[in-house]
Amino acid sequence: MIARLQGKVAERRPDGAVVDVNGVGYLVHLSLQSIAKLPAEGQPVQLRTYTHVREDALQLFGFATAEEEQLFLALIEVSGVGPRLASTILSGMPAGELARAIVGAEVVRLTQISGVGKKTAERLVLELKDKLIKLGLTARSSGANVASAPGAALLSALMNLGYKQATAERAAESARHTLGETAPLEEQLREALRTIGRSA
Repeated sequence: MIARLQGKVAERRPDGAVVDVNGVGYLVHLSLQSIAKLPAEGQPVQLRTYTHVREDALQLFGFATAEEEQLFLALIEVSGVGPRLASTILSGMPAGELARAIVGAEVVRLTQISGVGKKTAERLVLELKDKLIKLGLTARSSGANVASAPGAALLSALMNLGYKQATAERAAESARHTLGETAPLEEQLREALRTIGRSA
């Protein structure tokens, strides 16, 4: 099992990155929260990873923080939640904020995340509430950081995909105006990319 990768960012992608480790390129799937923390292409990077093995594939899921990795491992233990959906859920909001939403049984808020219906949200609360409290994941992020995270993460994600700051700022502002400040990061990123595509 590959638990950690240390190398250089060879390529950034909308759903992850290729990490060059001594000439070998590893495709790592990342949440939008981790993508926002990626350095520029050619720069050194270190990622925690989870190796998912299936009959027809071997996939790596990466995390920029230990907090996100812990939450991912908890999510995939929930009935009906695989690695792909767990990564999508982590894209919806910062890990600490997501943990607090689960512990606080904020079902409506959880259903705003792409791919999460009411039944899945209720399952997350039922199966993870006590576990997340024991792990201490709900107390690690300050309120100030949480408040500023969505806008900063969206801008960072766009710039990490190679867009210039001015273009990224215009697209991010347009996405927030169209969808609202509280829309999940994943939806805001998709809308921002659509905006850039229309203006190209």
